[in-house]
Amino acid sequence: QVQLEESGGGLVQTGDSLRLSCVPSGRALSRYVMGWFRQAPGNEREFVAAISWKTDYAASAKGRFTISRESAKNIVYLQMNSLKPEDTAVYYCAAGLSARDVYSASEYNYWGQGTQVTVSS
Repeated sequence: QVQLEESGGGLVQTGDSLRLSCVPSGRALSRYVMGWFRQAPGNEREFVAAISWKTDYAASAKGRFTISRESAKNIVYLQMNSLKPEDTAVYYCAAGLSARDVYSASEYNYWGQGTQVTVSS
């Protein structure tokens, strides 16, 4: 059984930065696609970024967010810069063994509990 634990969320101001971490346990995830999604109140869960042999970003994240993986520990990071109030959401880490459409939440097998990010204006 795979468990994913996110950390690094918090309350920041517009323009600030945060780095989210996703620490897996239970199984080596070096072959998994790792993704970040977010969900704001009243909204559906939406794709933010993913990393496999390449990286993919939502349009809203491109140029501001960077996803990376520390291979030795399988930790996945999401560096978020120039944060905006519309980035406020619960951010989830996800792992998918055969995620072909990395933008789709249904492609991921395992999910963390999420970490809250709140950006004040």
